[in-house]
Amino acid sequence: QRRNYKGVGDAMMRIVRDDGVLGLFRGGGPTVVRAMALNMGMLASNDQAKEMIQAAGFEKGSMVPVIGGSLIAGFFASACSLPFDFVKTRMQKMQKNPDGTMPYKGPVDCAMQTLKNEGPLKFYTGFPT
Repeated sequence: QRRNYKGVGDAMMRIVRDDGVLGLFRGGGPTVVRAMALNMGMLASNDQAKEMIQAAGFEKGSMVPVIGGSLIAGFFASACSLPFDFVKTRMQKMQKNPDGTMPYKGPVDCAMQTLKNEGPLKFYTGFPT
């Protein structure tokens, strides 16, 4: 539902007025979980990838281990965060059903329905891009 805010200040004032201060944080949970998964994938793989590239004979601190480690870490960050990003996006875009109910009760319900109805690979839609 479009709210036609006049700017950031207007948005914040109206959200606080209509929903209270906690309204500013509505929907933040799935975004935080996605960010944690992204950082876990990146931090867990960057140093390991650099060490493996150095063990293959490239000089420590040179461009190849630094850039190679970053590329590998980016891949794993995407792989770890994409399922959470998929659920977050579905939650943000959901519309009420014709009977007035929402299609998902929460992020876990969204993930379980997606897994049951569309399979595990659905969470990686868009990964090749």
